[in-house]
Amino acid sequence: KQRDEHMKREAEEKAKLRKFRDQVEDRINRFIQNPEKQKHKFEPMSKVHRTIIHDVADIAGLTAFSFGEEEVDRYVMVFKKEFAPLDDELAAYRKGEEWDPEKAKAVARQKELAAAALAEQDKESSRGSTPQTDYHEKYEKLLGRESGKDAAKITTPNKQFGFVPSENKRDKRTVEQALADIRAKKQKRADEGNVEEESTEGHSTEKAGDGC
Repeated sequence: KQRDEHMKREAEEKAKLRKFRDQVEDRINRFIQNPEKQKHKFEPMSKVHRTIIHDVADIAGLTAFSFGEEEVDRYVMVFKKEFAPLDDELAAYRKGEEWDPEKAKAVARQKELAAAALAEQDKESSRGSTPQTDYHEKYEKLLGRESGKDAAKITTPNKQFGFVPSENKRDKRTVEQALADIRAKKQKRADEGNVEEESTEGHSTEKAGDGC
């Protein structure tokens, strides 16, 4: 008698599961035929019933995921293949949150803008840290090697005073004035060289005259 009762209960349970499977197949068929729906959420249920949903969804060519806490609120959500969820959407469901596509787009846009702003900031920082050799090369082309080195000193960055060396802070000269002074010094050296050369030649002539 007990065996008969056990078999009867098993038969009843199998009948219930078959009925449940038929209901799941009907719901999934209606979901597939509805072009406006991308996903379908089933109510929380036991693992046995969730397994049936996963099986039916797989046969129908759908993607299925389970979310929630086991034996509390765990449920199955099925998606059409072309609308399979991405990582961000899955993460939201796993946290128990609702997925808002518009909100997700806004957040993604903010991240893109922040990344672009950071990249631009890095680019500007790179431009600001021009190697010191660039200044020497720049002014060598304008004024020659020696004068170029002097001019480069004027614009070489200084930790305390920006682009003007601390020793030049007192004279308040502009770069243009400093360049003019450099040119003047260069011309003065050239003139002094010429005078010295003329003096040497004159002295040699006098010695030659004395010898005669």
